[in-house]
Amino acid sequence: MKDHYAVLGIASDALDDEVRQAYRRKALQFHPDRNQASDAADRFRDVQEAYETLADSSRRQAYDDNRRRNLLEKPLETAREIWQNYLEGVLR
Repeated sequence: MKDHYAVLGIASDALDDEVRQAYRRKALQFHPDRNQASDAADRFRDVQEAYETLADSSRRQAYDDNRRRNLLEKPLETAREIWQNYLEGVLR
């Protein structure tokens, strides 16, 4: 399960405006027409998927519920994924 908050670089309690701003910033950064990196298209799709989920209140609620459940059921695996996404974001 991808951490949509980490993909957009926002906190889990971000407001709708913050989600929209982060999406626009990341979409410009990873749009394949502007970014020639080999993984730009994949990263752009991840950004779109994250925005589509977090911008819709019912989908966001379902995602948050599932995310909390995963943190409780598989804490080591979830922590590893969160740190991996964080470090990839920092190192880029």
